[in-house]
Amino acid sequence: MVQRRHHTQAVAAAKAGISERSARRIEKDPRLPSQKKRERHWRTRPDPLEQVWSRVEELLKIEGILAVTVFETVQDEFGEDAVPDGVRRTLERRIARWRALNGGEKEIFFPQRHEIGRQGLSDFTVCDELRVTIAGERFDHRLFHFCLARSGWEHAAVVLGGESFSALSEHLQDALWKLGGVPAEHRSDSLSAAYKNLDADAQRDFTRSYEDLCRHYGMRATRNNRGEAHENGSIESPNGHLKRRLDQALRRRGSRDFASIEDYRRFVEGEVAKQNRRRGALVDEERRLLKPLPPRRTTDFALISADVTRNGTVSLDRVTYSVPSRLVGRRLHAHLYDDRIELFLGPDKVMTTTRVRVKHPDRGHSVDFRHFIGNLRRKPQALRYLVYRDALFPTHAYLRAWQALDAALDARQACRDMVALLDIAANGDCVDALAGRIEAALDGGGLPDIAQLRGEFLPTTRARGDVTIPPPNATGYNCLLVSLEIQ
Repeated sequence: MVQRRHHTQAVAAAKAGISERSARRIEKDPRLPSQKKRERHWRTRPDPLEQVWSRVEELLKIEGILAVTVFETVQDEFGEDAVPDGVRRTLERRIARWRALNGGEKEIFFPQRHEIGRQGLSDFTVCDELRVTIAGERFDHRLFHFCLARSGWEHAAVVLGGESFSALSEHLQDALWKLGGVPAEHRSDSLSAAYKNLDADAQRDFTRSYEDLCRHYGMRATRNNRGEAHENGSIESPNGHLKRRLDQALRRRGSRDFASIEDYRRFVEGEVAKQNRRRGALVDEERRLLKPLPPRRTTDFALISADVTRNGTVSLDRVTYSVPSRLVGRRLHAHLYDDRIELFLGPDKVMTTTRVRVKHPDRGHSVDFRHFIGNLRRKPQALRYLVYRDALFPTHAYLRAWQALDAALDARQACRDMVALLDIAANGDCVDALAGRIEAALDGGGLPDIAQLRGEFLPTTRARGDVTIPPPNATGYNCLLVSLEIQ
C-alpha cells in the first residue's frame, strides 16, 4: 500500500512481490485474513455423534466420570456400528470442549508470598527409588526434610523407621539448632503414616506432644489437611528437588553402595550443605530475623517402661532386647529414638542399643551373646533349643560353626564347643578376628580347634611363683627390752 501511493496497481503489486489479483483484493478489503475469519455454519460431513450426544451429555453430569468410560457406555448401549472405535478421539475432544464451556469449576492453586523468617516446613519423604544399599544390602528408608519457605535453607536426616513423633522431634530440633534460630510458624502435613494405626486417644497424645514441642520453641504449630499435599507445597516440591539432587550425586559417585549408614548420612549432609551454600545471602538475611533458640532442647524420644524378665530380656515395640543379667527383675525406662534405644535404671543409663524395626504383626530379636555367656557356660545344653539361638550368633561365621559342630559331634559336645567359641569371643573381645579363624577352619574342611583358639585369643594367666618368706630374727626384739629398762 506504501508503493501504491506512487505507482500504479500493477507496478505496486510487482514491487511488493504479490500478484495483481491479490493487490485488487487487498485494496477492496484491507482487513487481515485473521480479522475476516468466520465460523463455518455448515458441515462438510455427517456428525458421527449426533444420535448419541444427548446420552453423552447425561453421562457427563456424573461427577468424576472419564471420557473413556462415556465412550464405552455409549458403545455398549448403541452398538459398535453406531459408535465405532474410530470416533473415540472425536468424542474425547468434544467432551473436553463441552467441559470447558459447560462443566463445573476446577480447583485452582493460589501462589503465596513468603515473608522472611515467618515459616519453616517439614515432611517425611520415601527414598526407596534412590536404590541405596548398605554393605550390599538394600536400604529402604525415609528422609526427614526441613526447609525455610523464604530462603530455602534445608536440613535432611536419614530416618530408619516410619513417621513417628520421636523422629519428628529429634530431627526438627537438630534442624533448628543447626540453623541457629526459630521461624514464627512450623507447618507439617498430617503425618498420616503415623496416625493410621493409632486410636483416638493416641492421636490426641500425638497432637498434644507436637504442640508442646512447637510451644517450647515459640513456634505456631500448623498442619495442612489430610490428603492435601499441595497445601504443603513449599516442602513437597523441595522433596522432589532434594531426591533428584541426591540421585544425580549418586550417579556422579558411580556407586549407590555405602559401607555403613553413617557413611550414607555424611553423604546426604554433604549434598544438603552444598545447596545451602548456594543460597548463602538469602539464608543470612533470614537468619537475622529468626527468633532466638530456647536455653535447651526438649524431649525428642518416646518413653516406655518395661520389666526385665527372668529370661534377661525386655520387650519394646514388638522386639525382644537382651540386657545384662544383673538387671533381671528390675523395671527399666526406655528412651526410644528413631535409630537407637537408651535404657535407664532410675537416673542411671545402663545400656544403649540399636533400634530394630519389624513390620506389624511380626516380632523380632536383638540379642547380645555377651549378656548370656556367663549363664551358658554353666548350662551349655540350653543353647540347642534356645528360642533366639540364631540371633545369639554375632556373625554368619558363628552360625556356620554351629551347623558344622552339630553335624559332626554328638549333641552335648556340640553345645559345649559352641559355647566355648562364644566365650572366647566375649572374653577376648575378638568377634571379627575369631570369625576369620572359624571361616578358615571350615573352608579347609575341618572344625575349629577350641584349645588352639583359646590359647591364641584369651590372655594367658601368669603362673604363680613360689615366694619364700624368711622367719623373723628374734634377737632384734632384745633392743626393745633394753630401751624399756632405761626408761
